Amino acid sequence: MARKKRPQNPEDMPPLQRLREAANLTQAQLAGRIPDKSRTKTLSRQVISGWERGEYEPELTIPQVKALCRALGVCLDDLPDDLGPPIKPPIT
Repeated sequence: MARKKRPQNPEDMPPLQRLREAANLTQAQLAGRIPDKSRTKTLSRQVISGWERGEYEPELTIPQVKALCRALGVCLDDLPDDLGPPIKPPIT
């Protein structure tokens, strides 16, 4: 059963998720457009999910960065420095 998509404030969304959704791609579709480091297969949906959650930082090769930019329809300068969730200031 598919999970229902919760409406989110774009300000609260990870930058990668905003770019991915603007390109009308699911995590799986985006992952399928980026080769792995060996260039024999593509990334998994879980990798994209981990980037969006800020679970880990992507370490991409040049061909992977190019594929990411093509898939998202952006140039390198349009990629955010941090793909994970926005850091919220502590509540005091």
